[in-house]
Amino acid sequence: MADTNYTRITEFIFTGLKYHPHLQVFLFLLFLLFYLTTMIGNLGMIILIHMDSRLHTPMYFFLSHLSFVDICFSSVVGPKMLSDFFAERKAISFLGCALQQWFFGFFVAIECLLLASMAYDRYVAICNPLLYSVAMSQRLCIQLVVGPYAVGFLNTMTHTTAAFQLPFCHSNIINHFFCDMSPLLSLVCANTHINKLLVFIVAGAVLVVSSLTTIISYFYILITILRICSADGRCKAFSTCSSHITAVSILYGTLFFIYVRPSAISSLDLNKVVSVFYTAVIPMLNPLIYSLRNKEVKAAIGRMITKRKFFIKK
Repeated sequence: MADTNYTRITEFIFTGLKYHPHLQVFLFLLFLLFYLTTMIGNLGMIILIHMDSRLHTPMYFFLSHLSFVDICFSSVVGPKMLSDFFAERKAISFLGCALQQWFFGFFVAIECLLLASMAYDRYVAICNPLLYSVAMSQRLCIQLVVGPYAVGFLNTMTHTTAAFQLPFCHSNIINHFFCDMSPLLSLVCANTHINKLLVFIVAGAVLVVSSLTTIISYFYILITILRICSADGRCKAFSTCSSHITAVSILYGTLFFIYVRPSAISSLDLNKVVSVFYTAVIPMLNPLIYSLRNKEVKAAIGRMITKRKFFIKK
C-alpha cells in the first residue's frame, strides 16, 4: 500500500434514502415528528422520574439513563438526516463522519447494556423481592450504569479508530444516510477483513453478552412467575417487566439483523431501511412503551397533572 497513489478524502457524500421526489416534504415532516417526539418523550420521562419521589427506585434510575441515551443517540443521526432532505449535496466532513460513527457506536452499546442492567433489576425484583432493597444497593446501581458507559467507550474506540486509520480511496460516496461502519468499509482501498472481523467480534460481543444476560434473567423470571399460584399474582408480576420485554425485543431484533449477520446475505439498501427503524423509531418508542404500558408511570403522570391543576387554581 505504500506504493499506491491515492487522493486523501476530506469529506464524504451520503446517497441518503431513496424516495419519490413528491414524498420529500411528507418524509421530512414525518421524521421531524419522530425526532421531536423522541426529544419531548424522553426529556419528559427524565423530568417525571426526577420530580416524583415514588419513582426514585433502581428501575427508574436505569430508565432515566436509557432516556438520556435515547436523546443523545437520536441526536447523533437525526438533525443531519433532516437537513439532508433538502440538500442537493449531502456532504459531511471526514472528521464529522468519524465523530458521528464514534458517538453512534458509543450510544448503541450503552443502550444494549442498560437494557441488560434493567433485566437484572427485574430478575432481582421478581425472584428475590424480600432482598431487593439490599441486593439492588445504590452502589450496585451506579456500577450497572457506569459499566455500560465504560464498555461503550471501549467498543467505539476499538473499531472506529481502526477504521478511520485506513486509506479511503475508492470513492467518497457513502451508500447510507449516516456514517455507518459497513458502507464506510466498502470505500477502503485496503484489506478490511480484520476490520470487519473486529466489528463482528466487538459489536457481537456487546449484543451477545447483553442479550444472554436478558435471556437468562427472564428465564428465571418466567420460572418464578409460573410458580405463583394466583392468576392475579402472575399478571401483576408479568406487568412489571412487559414494557422492558417489548423494548428489548425491538432493539435486539434490528441490531442482530444488521451487525450479527453473515456478509453473504448483507444488503446495504436493506440495512438502510432497518437503520431508519432503530435510529429514528426505537428512541421514540421507548418512552411511549414505558408510559403506556406502565401503571406506575401513568400514575406519576396523573399526580403531576393533578398537582399542576392545583397550583393553577391557587
